[in-house]
Amino acid sequence: MKLSRRTILQGAGGLAFAVANFRMDALAQTPAAAQSTEVPPILFVHGNGDYDALWITTLWRMESNGIARDRMMAINFTSPTARADDGVEQANRSSTEDQRRELAAAIAELKRRTGAARVALVGNSRGGNSIRNVIKNGGAGDVSHAVLCGTPNHGVFALDDLLGSEFNGRGAFLRGLNEGDSEVTAGVAFLTLRSDGMDKYAQPDGRFMGKPGVPTNVTFEGPELKGATNLVLGTIDHRETAYHPRAFREIYKFIAGREPARIAVTPERTVRLSGLVTGAADGAPTNRPVAGAGVEIHHVDRESGERRGDVVHRSTTGADGRWGPATVDPSMPLEIILTSPDAPITHFYRSPFPRSSDVVHLRAARPFAPAEKDAGAVVIMSRPRGYFGLPRDIVLFDGQQPADVHPGVPTDATATLRLPPSEVGRNIVAQFNEERIVARAWPASENRIAVAELTY
Repeated sequence: MKLSRRTILQGAGGLAFAVANFRMDALAQTPAAAQSTEVPPILFVHGNGDYDALWITTLWRMESNGIARDRMMAINFTSPTARADDGVEQANRSSTEDQRRELAAAIAELKRRTGAARVALVGNSRGGNSIRNVIKNGGAGDVSHAVLCGTPNHGVFALDDLLGSEFNGRGAFLRGLNEGDSEVTAGVAFLTLRSDGMDKYAQPDGRFMGKPGVPTNVTFEGPELKGATNLVLGTIDHRETAYHPRAFREIYKFIAGREPARIAVTPERTVRLSGLVTGAADGAPTNRPVAGAGVEIHHVDRESGERRGDVVHRSTTGADGRWGPATVDPSMPLEIILTSPDAPITHFYRSPFPRSSDVVHLRAARPFAPAEKDAGAVVIMSRPRGYFGLPRDIVLFDGQQPADVHPGVPTDATATLRLPPSEVGRNIVAQFNEERIVARAWPASENRIAVAELTY
């Protein structure tokens, strides 16, 4: 079944180690009378190189619609980045089988916690590959719904080169998933969500894989599946197919069988935050915990980015890499300072948190680039749950449209500002549509980088 973009837009208004990393969003209890009992437990699955923290706004919206916190889980894959060749061992990267095993363990854990016979799975990008793999290879009886958001179901490319890549539509992995007249598994309800031409991993031209002018043999319809309900959400980008409010509406409606009562996040009076400090190895991000990292939190002024009041929280991570909990004012923006071994001291500036969460994960900013050796300060504007789309979005960094954000198909999730020594200490405004963050420019000479991290 396929519904057009117009149809969607009309209604789119307003194994041991791995299990240790599964986190449920630790949010304040939804009133018992409002909790949904017929909706299956939901397990959220992140994409390539990512972590479970990307689902924070989705979890908030689910809770705002009465889904109890203990009936949701988000997996944190140990090594989230795919191998270059799925069949060849690569340090700190995972195979499709590695991901299948970790996801199967997470499903079993969520079933154990809730007593449910089956769970719903929601995945972004590579997470959808893992969902399809676990369902096709023995897990169908454990899964009621599968929602695949921007998943390259027919590959990012379909070529005779790089046949070992998990993302090659002509490779053994995807051919195995797509064989037969139907590309879904009987007994599981499948939904795919895709963009109308703005997903950089569903493009007919190879320019986004470094081969401009070379046909990928993949179209905008690549994420769709024969036998699934296939929905087109409009001109959203690759990550927004999972994390955009429009995507939330369709995810909720498909699993719950009804429209959500609200799209906006319902705020809480008391907000408690905690999370995991992670890092990178061999050039790839990992979700392994980092011990000995310091975390400090301050409330800051909305307009100046200056600290207000005493320090809110200060802690050092142990072997589990966890920090918190910290109780914060839900009306005030935050500065979160991460001092992590062998990385720059990172000052994260965040919008106010309307609800509690235990997936406020922290990963230090990348090392200084060679071109930044003489910079007085480096400030990064980051959007983890989507890309910057020009001219689709309002994107202003220090009052100007950033030069390192390319127009057209959204491909950039960060923008970088390098300031001379004379401008150290001043405030920098990062504006993305209606979200506005004020950061402070910290001296690079002290091995400090500031990040204005967008939540929405």
